[in-house]
Parts: sequence; C-alpha cells; structure tokens
Amino acid sequence: MMLRTIALVLALWGLVPLAATAAVIPAAAAAQVADGEVWVRVVQVGKAARITAAIDIDAPPQRVWAVMTDCAQARRIIANLTVCRTVERGAGWDVREQVTKGNLFVPTLRNLVRSDYQPYRLIRFRSVGGDIQVMEGFWRLEPIRGGKGTRVIYENKVAAPIAAPASVVRAGLKADCAKVLSNLRRISEAG
Repeated sequence: MMLRTIALVLALWGLVPLAATAAVIPAAAAAQVADGEVWVRVVQVGKAARITAAIDIDAPPQRVWAVMTDCAQARRIIANLTVCRTVERGAGWDVREQVTKGNLFVPTLRNLVRSDYQPYRLIRFRSVGGDIQVMEGFWRLEPIRGGKGTRVIYENKVAAPIAAPASVVRAGLKADCAKVLSNLRRISEAG
C-alpha cells in the first residue's frame, strides 16, 4: 500500500522526455506483451527509479487515448487517486493536479503534472510542482493488428519522499504499474 501511492501518481500522466521517447522493450518482453502479459521493469537511477512498461490492448489507439486523457476515468485506473483536475490548458498541453490518498507509511501526495499531447500517439509529461521530487516520462501508443489494437509503452523517471528502502519502493512501483496498465486495458477494451 505505501508504494502504491507513488506508483499510481506516476502511472497515469507522469511522463516527459526521458530519452526523447526512445524506450524500446527487449525482444523477450515484446513476446510476453504480444501474448497478453503486462511487462514492467524498474531500475534504480541515482536517487530515482526508472519504470519502463508495456501492454497490448485490444482497442484502437483513439479509444485508449480517450481513456488515458479523461480525468474522470483516472480514479478507475489509479485506485488511490482522490483528485484529478485540469488547472491550466493550452494548445496541445495541459496541467493537471493529482492527489493520491496516503496511508500509515506514505503521506498524501499532491502533484502538478504538465502533459504535452500528440493525439493518439504520445503523451510526454513532467512534474511542475507538488510533492513528487522528480517525475518525467512518456506514454507512447503504437497501433497493432492494423489499428484494431494498441501497444502502450510507458517510461517514467520518478523520485518521491518515501521513507522506505529503495528495493521495497521499486517492488511497489513494479506491482502498481502493472495494476494501472491492467486497469487501462480493462477499461479501454470495455469500450
């Protein structure tokens, strides 16, 4: 639970250009994803963690995009998200406030996230205020099966004020990211 707060905040909108959206999943991971599994890797990068993940969704990119960019859907995707609201908007971008419910080990976290949108293909995001110390990455949507499906690739570099061993935080991030991606698939496929 204490790690879920961090992973869930990060998981939905939290990505900006880590390496200009160059994340490539390994061939073995791509095979797992094609077989319907969620693939997640979390590695330590200095004081932060880098999450790379992928999932195939049996819905076109337009439908997956609609779910991902709808604040009203966010609480269905991220279990402990209590607030998601757009506070500023421009052409091709927005800033959203997100608050996740804390628990005994993790405080309630408030974050402001700027997302830059390339419709149906890419969301780059980064923290622009709040409690998360570092959050930057992207969501990339790739059409598969002639556009009838979508491969979602996620990468996020994140650091937050959590008083827990790094290995415990990484394990929590991995589990929570897998849950968020599974929820995204379930909601997108339900139409």
